[in-house]
Amino acid sequence: MRTRTRPLSALVAALALLLAGCTGDGDRDPGGPVTLRFQSLAWQEESVEVNKALVKEWNADHPDVKVEYVQGSWDSIHDQLLTSFEGGEAPDIIHDASDDLADFAYGGYLADLTDLLPERIKSEIPQRSWETTTFGDGVYGVPFLQEPRVLVANADWLKRAGVRIPTPEHPWSWAEFREITERLSGHGRYGVAWPLKEPVSATLNLSLSAGGQLFHRGADGKVTIRFGTGDQVVPRTIHDQANTDGSASPTTLGSGGSDTLPGFFGGRYAMVPLGFSYRQQIAQQAPKGFDWQVLPAPAGADGLAQGVSPQTLSIAADSPHQREAAEFIDFLLRPKNMVRLALGDWMLPTGTEALKDPALHTSEHDWATGTALAGHLRPAPAQSVRGYPEWKDKVATPAFQEYYSGAIGLGELRERLERDGNLVLARYQR
Repeated sequence: MRTRTRPLSALVAALALLLAGCTGDGDRDPGGPVTLRFQSLAWQEESVEVNKALVKEWNADHPDVKVEYVQGSWDSIHDQLLTSFEGGEAPDIIHDASDDLADFAYGGYLADLTDLLPERIKSEIPQRSWETTTFGDGVYGVPFLQEPRVLVANADWLKRAGVRIPTPEHPWSWAEFREITERLSGHGRYGVAWPLKEPVSATLNLSLSAGGQLFHRGADGKVTIRFGTGDQVVPRTIHDQANTDGSASPTTLGSGGSDTLPGFFGGRYAMVPLGFSYRQQIAQQAPKGFDWQVLPAPAGADGLAQGVSPQTLSIAADSPHQREAAEFIDFLLRPKNMVRLALGDWMLPTGTEALKDPALHTSEHDWATGTALAGHLRPAPAQSVRGYPEWKDKVATPAFQEYYSGAIGLGELRERLERDGNLVLARYQR
């Protein structure tokens, strides 16, 4: 049987169609503009509006490089990205958090931005922020928004109690904080409500103030876990408030931040440790006449040092238009635009020029208190640790939850974090 030979031109055309199908929306059509997909995780109304407005402004000025806004969700971002990377459908520009990037960076899914970013943006953002997105010899995200954890307090309650009001210049120590919460408690009311549904990042990040490190990298580059004296200050404070002093509500330990607000507004808790961005919900939901204020988190041996995992912008390694994607990121993070993004999310920008903006230094909603903490923010302890997500989910979260509830003691907590944790990390460091 004779086989009919296809003309070479037909084979070339078929191959072109196949390649077009594989590369997706990022390719430029003949005579048409480049289309970049920007997946944003903005969720608050103000933040979504700002992001969409900036995309619209870019598109108006760049007819040859169009950006398509894609809405993502914080709730499912890791699994969604993993699926899209493996399926070749990842967006060109990716909004995420720095503590979610390590496995994607080491896995080759993200582009190294070292030679893609302009000098302006490199110098605008401090080195300590760049450390949160540096893995090995490459930079795999631009850190642009960050938030300290603060104490949101019932101002009237603290005033009536006559306690010393802390400031960034004169914060409470962890011991003083414990004493004050005990003083504020009684008759079914609590000095503090810790929302620790996800206890790991809050505990580790606040522990930097007491000199906590937890993760230790050896000369061979391998990371091991040691739960030392500095690591124990914050967990012991929370545990003792909830289980010894009766100054922390035991019912909120498994709650999210928003879950504590009705009790806070209702006069059940004097203070709630929350991320700085929660001020938006409080400002919108607080009853008329409710007087609240933002206080710095307690300080330890290392002062107000606190770990953060900034929000980031990355570029997919498979994006056919990495240079154009980097230009869009540069536009999005110009100082004035970074301020707009920060105000929309009620967070702090990482850029030094953006942090100087007067809008971030007002007394309204205590913006000035948060901005005063920016210089104390450090990379979260787990930033570059491979296997951290698995360690957090399988080892640390249940261990901390049981410790805070009083089900296990400090010794058992230490053993589980170190013994079980090091077994997990070892699998990622062979």
